[in-house]
Parts: sequence; C-alpha cells; structure tokens
Amino acid sequence: MRIGTPMAAIHSEEQFEDEICEVLKVYGWLIDGPLPFKKGFAYDKGYDRRAALYPEDAIAWVKDTQPDTWEKFAKNHSKNPEAVFIQRLAEELDKDRPTIKKETPQLWGTLHVLRKGFKDINATFKMAQFAPSNKQNPITWEHYKKNRLRVVRQLHYSLHNQLCIDLVLFLNGLPLATVELKTDTTQNIEDAVKQYKYDRNPVDLVTKQPEPLLSFGKRAFVHFAVSTDEVRMTTKLAGAATRFLPFNRGNPDGMGGASAGNPPDEALGYSTGYLWHEVFQRDAWLAVVGKFLSVEVSEVKDAKGKKVFNTSLLFPRYHQWDAVNKLLNATLEEGVGHTYLVQHSAGSGKSNTIGWLAHRLASLHDAKDQKVYSSVIVITDRRVLDTQLQDTIYQFDHQQGVVEKIDENSAQLADALDKGKLIIITTLQKFPWVLDKVGGLSDKRFALILDEAHSSQAGKGAVKLREVLTKGKPGAADGDTKADGAAEVVPGGDDDITDEDVLNTIMASRQRPPNVSYYAFTATPKPKTMELFGRTGADGTPEPFHVYSMRQAIEEKFILDVLRGYTTYGFAFKLEQTGDDKAVKSGKAKAKLFRYAQLHPTSIAQKVTVIVEHFREHVMHQLGGQAKAMVVSDSRVAAVRYKKAFDDYIKKMKYTDFKALVAYSGDVTDEESKVLKAKEGDLNDHREHDEGIKEAFKTDTYQALIVASKFQTGFDQPKLCAMYVDKRLDGVLAVQTLSRLNRMYAGKENTFVLDFRNDAEGILKAFLPFYRTAKMSAITDPNLVHTLRQKLDHAGIYLWEEVLQFAKGYFDLKGKQASIQAPLKKAHERFKAQTKEVQELFRGDVSSYISAYDFLSQLRSYDDADLERLHAFCRMLLPRLQGMAGGDEALDESVRLAGYKVVNERKHKLDMEAGTAEPMKPLGTGEGQAWDDLEDRLSVIIKKMNEVFSGNLSDADFKGYATTLIGKMVGDPILQEQAQANDTVDAFANGAYETKLNSALVDALENHNAMADQALRHEKVFKGLANLLVEEVYQQLRVAIRGGMWASF
Repeated sequence: MRIGTPMAAIHSEEQFEDEICEVLKVYGWLIDGPLPFKKGFAYDKGYDRRAALYPEDAIAWVKDTQPDTWEKFAKNHSKNPEAVFIQRLAEELDKDRPTIKKETPQLWGTLHVLRKGFKDINATFKMAQFAPSNKQNPITWEHYKKNRLRVVRQLHYSLHNQLCIDLVLFLNGLPLATVELKTDTTQNIEDAVKQYKYDRNPVDLVTKQPEPLLSFGKRAFVHFAVSTDEVRMTTKLAGAATRFLPFNRGNPDGMGGASAGNPPDEALGYSTGYLWHEVFQRDAWLAVVGKFLSVEVSEVKDAKGKKVFNTSLLFPRYHQWDAVNKLLNATLEEGVGHTYLVQHSAGSGKSNTIGWLAHRLASLHDAKDQKVYSSVIVITDRRVLDTQLQDTIYQFDHQQGVVEKIDENSAQLADALDKGKLIIITTLQKFPWVLDKVGGLSDKRFALILDEAHSSQAGKGAVKLREVLTKGKPGAADGDTKADGAAEVVPGGDDDITDEDVLNTIMASRQRPPNVSYYAFTATPKPKTMELFGRTGADGTPEPFHVYSMRQAIEEKFILDVLRGYTTYGFAFKLEQTGDDKAVKSGKAKAKLFRYAQLHPTSIAQKVTVIVEHFREHVMHQLGGQAKAMVVSDSRVAAVRYKKAFDDYIKKMKYTDFKALVAYSGDVTDEESKVLKAKEGDLNDHREHDEGIKEAFKTDTYQALIVASKFQTGFDQPKLCAMYVDKRLDGVLAVQTLSRLNRMYAGKENTFVLDFRNDAEGILKAFLPFYRTAKMSAITDPNLVHTLRQKLDHAGIYLWEEVLQFAKGYFDLKGKQASIQAPLKKAHERFKAQTKEVQELFRGDVSSYISAYDFLSQLRSYDDADLERLHAFCRMLLPRLQGMAGGDEALDESVRLAGYKVVNERKHKLDMEAGTAEPMKPLGTGEGQAWDDLEDRLSVIIKKMNEVFSGNLSDADFKGYATTLIGKMVGDPILQEQAQANDTVDAFANGAYETKLNSALVDALENHNAMADQALRHEKVFKGLANLLVEEVYQQLRVAIRGGMWASF
C-alpha cells in the first residue's frame, strides 16, 4: 500500500481485500486476524521474513501427516528441532537452479520441494499431497485434505525495507503466489503492474541482497496484478523488463468470440471474481500447483550468438486452464464416445494445452473410481511434442516411459495399445490404423487428441491422403491408390491439402467406434471439421466446445494483426498471338493465359525488383537487422523461377546483404530455368533441404524464403516481418498463410503484406469467421487520413485551438508536462459527456487515424504539419479514452511498420468492425453452379482480355470484380424474373440487363475504383464488359431457377 493514498482509496482497496478473504475462508483457507480489516493489526506476524516461510503451517503439516518421520528428525536435532527444520527447508528452497546443459527441464525451489520433498539424514519429508487419481489409498486422501492453505494480508516480506504485499498465498507454509490489488474506482491494472515492476524487485536496490519471496522459482512462483476489472500474471519478476500476461476470461462480443478483458459479472459482483471464486477454490488451486505448473527449457542464442538454454515456469493462461477443466468435467459427465472441438487461435499455446489435457485424461477416473481411458492417443505432426510431453509429465509423476512415441510401424503401435501405454503419440499416417485398431479393442476405451494445427508439405498432402485411406483396409494392397472416397475429398488441389482435410476424410470414411472420444484442436475449423467434431448449438448448427478467438489473441498481444499492413499490387499485360487460331474453351484458355503471363520471366523479374528493393529499404532494418520475409509462389515452377530471378538480380546489383532460400517438395524440370529434375537442395547455396532449410533460415545468412506450399502453413519463424504473395489464396488457406507473420518477437510491432494476386475484400472475408468482430482498416488509400481527420474534427470532442496548444508544448523540447495536460483533459471531459455509442465511434476513429497515419506517412510525404499535430494529440488522448494509465506502456505502440514506394497500388477501404462473417456452408453445397465452358477462338479471347481493360489490372482484379458484379445481378429480382421469362441469352440481354449492370458498377465503385471508373466513363469498355458477363449472369440465373431457388416465380 502506498504512503499518501487517499482515505477513500484505502477504504476501497481494504474492502476489496476483505471480500476476497471472506470467500477464501469459506473455501477452507486459513486467515489470521480479524475480518473486516483492522488498521494497525499485524496480519503477517506468523511470517518469517528471513526464511520467507510460514513456519507454523510447515511444522504442523509435517507433524500431522508424517509423525514417524518427524520423530526421526527430532532425535537427530534434539535442540530446537522446529527451528532446524525451518532452516533446512529454507536451505532446500534456496538452492540455485541446476545448470542446464540440454533441453531437459529440472525442478528447483518451491516446485521441487512440493513435488519431491526433501531429505535430512535419515528423514524424508513430503511437503504437500496433491489429489490422487483414484480412491484406492484412503490415507493419501486423508493427507490431501490436511493440506494447509493460507492467505496472509499486508505481508511485509523484506529484511531491508517495510514494503508489503496485499495478499500472499501459502501451501503448508511455502509461499506460492503474491497478489497486488487495485480498485478501478481509484487506480487500475496498470498501477498494479507498475508496482510490481518498480517496487517489488527480486533484489533489494539498496543492499543488493536477494528477496527470497520474490526470487524466480525459489518461493512464490506466480505474481498476480488484480483490479476489479482485469487480472494479469507473471512467473518471473525482473524489474522494468517484467512481462505480465493477461489472465482474463475474455469479454464476449455477441458473435461467438471475445475481446480482451472480462465481462461484468452480476453473480460474483466483480469482473475478476472468477480468480478467487474459481481458480483459488481449494481443489482447483491445488490442481494448478500439482498438475499444471511446469518448467520449460528452450534453446536460444545469447548476444554473442552462442547457444544457451533458457528456463521458464509455465503457469496456464485462463483459457488453457478453463478449456482443460471443462473438457475433463464434460468427459466425466458424458462418458466415453463424444466429440469436443477446441477452436484456439494461433498464439493460444495449443501444444501446452494438449500436453496438460493428455496428462489429465490419462489418469482420469469416474465416479465409480474406474479409469475412464485405457490409453490417450495424440495424433500430431509436431516433432517435439513427444519430448515436451514426456518432460512435462515426468515433473508431475516422476515416472519414465509414460509417453510412448510411435515412429516405426503398426506393430509397435499395436504393442503399445495392447499393453495399455498411458499416452501414445503417433503421426497422421497411422491414424486410420489407429481407428481400426481401437475399434477392435472393444473392451478398452480410448481418448484421441487430434492436433490439426499443421499442414502437410505441398504435394505430399495428396500422397498422405491416399496412403492413410488404404492402410489397414481389407484387400488394399500397398501402393493401391483407389480406396473408396480418396478421390472425393481433395479441397483445392494437391498442394493445399492440410492435415485437417486428411483427418476429416479418414473420420468420414470410417465408422466412429463407440469406445473412443475425440478432442480436436484447430485454429481454423473447416465446415467438415465443424460437422465431425462440433456440438449442436441452440440453432441446430454445429459449434466448437471451447473458443479462444483470434481477436482475443491479438488484443492480448500474443499474436499480431497481419491485416493492418495489407496492400495489394496489380499489374497489366498485353498478349500477342503467334501460332494458329483455334477453338478453345474460353474459361480455361483465359486461366492459362493469365498463368502464362504471371510465370513469364519478365513478369517475375519485375516483381523480384519490387520485393528486394522494398525489403532492403523498408523492412531489413527491423528487429535490429534480423527481419525476414517470405515469398509465396503458386507452384514449384514459379518457386524455381523466383529463386533464379532473385539470384540474378542480387548478383546484378552486387548486394551482399541479401540472400534467399527456396523450399518445395519433389523435383522440378523447367526448360525456361534450365533445370532438370531439380530438388530444392540443388538450388540452395549449401544444398539445404527440408528441416535444414528451417535451421538455415534462422541464421543471419538468409533474409528471404521462397515457398511453394511447403512451409506456407504450420511454419513458425517469429522474425518474419513481411510477406510477398503471388498466389491465389482463399478461405482457411488465406488465414493460415498470412498468419505465418503473426508471431510475436522483441521489437516486432507491425507486419507488412504485399499481395500481387488477391483482393482485400476476399482476404477480409476469409479472416472474418475466425477473427470475429475485430476491426481492420485497409490503409493504402492515401486520403484516408484526411477522411478520418474530418470525422474527428466534426465529432466536437476537441477544439482545434486545443490541438495547437497541445502541439506547442509537445513539440517544444523545453516544454512542460502541464502544457499538454490541459487540452487533453478538456477533450476527455467532453468525451465522457457523450453517449456510449458516440464514445465507441470516436474511440474507433481515433484508433483508426493513428493506425492510418502511422502507416501512410511512411508511404507518402503529406507535408502537412496539422496532420502530425493531430497524430501526436490522438496518441496521447487514446489511453484516456480506453481507460488505461498513460505512460511508457502506451508509447510502446508508437513503433512504426516501415512502408514502401507505392507503384500501381490498389486502394482499399475496409472496416473489420462493419464486417459480418458469413456462416460456413455445410457439405454438399457451394457458391454458384457449374455450366458448360463455351468454346471461342483463341484470338478473340486474347483480344477481349487486352481491349476491355487497360492499365494496372490483374487476374485477381478481374475475377474479384466480375464476381462482385455477377453476384449483385444474380441477386436482383427483376433480372431473376427476366431470366425465367427468356429462353435465350440474347433476349435476356435486351431487357433490363444493362441498366442493372450500370447500377452494379455504381455500387462497386468504392471497392473497385479503377475498373468501375473505366466502365462508367467509356461506352466501349461498358459494352465490352456487358458482353463478357451476360452469358455467365444468364446461366447462373437459369441454373438457380432449375434448382428451385426462387420457387415463388
């Protein structure tokens, strides 16, 4: 508590403490001292500052549960055995962390003593009893019930000062957690965080002596900053460098997702009441300590580039803790044979959640004390999950061999299943055999955890699909690729088959065994995944069992919003006919011609120039010069040509600070590139291939990675700051591909996507189902800042003279803080007087203006001091509007993403907040209908494509624009009626068609400005467009009529 805090705040904070302690007391926690709070009472009188222990509880626990052991100890230390015991316990806790020489976690401090106890001569002490998995040993349960949980208020923890912590939680005398409380009526979560960072140092700043209670892992292993609205936590205090993570439930947005923070809670009173009502509930808290908290070791490089091992304590985030517990409870309630779909975004920590769930399921017993599952089988392609799981589980159970990795053959898998190995980890290829095997073991029950996070590698996806559909099927010989159903499930070509597609296909092709439960994890569930593993919601459609949305992950800063820096880039081309004129299928011919143009060396060379120069000028300096880029090509041939073009351009420009790798599967023969059966290693400098490419890309030697499906999904490289896309992306593939950029890294605040092939509207549509209501602005329109400024000016929240007054003080190096506070305060007061709707709109516009100006000012020189003044004013105002404490934390967001030299850019105006996710369609339906691809003369097709539009127009531009126009006209009731009434396309074209086309052009003007402008201004372009589209519009309308879509006509 701070000296000089107003009495009202003291009362409020003390009342907050009182209410928490009252709840904990009901849950069986021990509490010294009176309730309510009594000023001057020494609540911490039982605490030993030197040992950083609560001796009374430690000694009482041992004497109560281990009297014989205590008797041995007392004989060995007949003079004051209690004091010696506390001294020995403190010595064990104070031992330094073991030196790590490999990636194997080792316990130390509090966790080590609680899990393994300690020895003294011939006495071995246990310092805690966690809940056993079964009821076979009543003494164990008796000891579990005797665990002494205590909360101490206003604990003075230091021998060097009189600072105190609001609440400290103990188990059998050992401190587990500290809690600093703030009430949002006077302070907020930021104040609690700052208190930990600057007033709760693990080493006393004056004496330089360690503070045992706050030392990493040696006593308290987690520290909670708690306000009435939010919770954050950290496992390691490190002064100003301390990183706090949100421990919030998420605030439901009404659309199935959640934003950061917590909702109001009428039942509990406080939005953060779940912390002490749920997490600190006696059994739940002991389970966190005994079955969740673990040590993780990761390999990193120090400042000199030397490999070192970094140790961290893993405390579950709220959604991880919540998901595991809800899955366990549902399993106990429902029994075996059900499905559970867990939609957890990238950045959610799925590997750890899967590990914790697998461990808990493996030992789960039902109400009759029967083991629920014989084995838990994890299906994953994560290479390190088996080691990670084994290391984690050993920390809990101290048993080797709990986890069995199946990496040989089906016989090994059969042996593991027959012997009842607790946890079995195997790959996707063995999944169909697993289903057949477990279905045959009807006397046993199994839990299958399906990790659908990663994609197969390029063309291997189709091979894997065929392999898994034939393995274990009667009569299917090795190499047989004609298994039933194998040809029906390829969603978008061999190169884009994901593990999720394969799993779904296998599941759909086999009868679901009743003795198996399924727990499926994915960030982007496809429709088939929803149907196979989802639960029926109130509206009768499938939905996930548990959700941690992309929006929440972004707002909690576990991943970046990759759409904030999204820009499209178009191109134009002209074709000349050199061979015979012949009749060809119009649609297919157009696609081939576009592909020819896109793959032409001249086209790729121009894109390579844009990519390299943009990266060198605007991206390379990010992350201290370690920033990297990915180039996404649409085929292996394109990847080869890109690699050749990169090498040629780098050599031509004599660049020594830029090198590229290429990654694709199989081999490529391309006469244009002069390669014959070239594998990826043949084109890389040191023949890097497969995993070697990943390792090489981690180094400072390579800055770009050119990919053809391989590494496009499931690839984790946090230094990726830019992506250059030359591939058509749709749906989940678009989300998974662009999400390679979203990983956090020190100093990485923004990302950049330059897209040669897709339109912003389509990309936005792909993200919406998984992003929920998070806002996105496409900020490549250079006039967006002026539009936003006008909206801000007209809102009346600030006066322009106030902005000028602010700027005068802000930009004056000798200016005083007071000179900028008054205008900010005035604006804030006006803001508070507005309705909630006006506040939300203005706050969103302020945020959009900041984002737009940050980005666009790198692209254009506005030469407008007023824009800069308003930008600074908005940056300082926004924290007040968000109810946050201002200061360094908010200013961290001022790090800017570098721009690029705009050449033929496409301008977008997208607003994620206004977007609505379209429900995914069930299997058997799709968008539009197929009709015959009419034949046309090749020369006519080329002429149409060259003449209808001129300028900077791409395949993706035309397809996106045509789809928009067709969609608007197909949905028009007048055209629907006329299509039904006319039996020929010519008769249909003479009706309202051109009038409706003109209306559709006007409606599409904002998002397709360049093409609409040409069509509306030039009659020739309009007529050419009308002629190109009329057949398709008419055919779609007629097909819809035949299908009974408009039965009323």
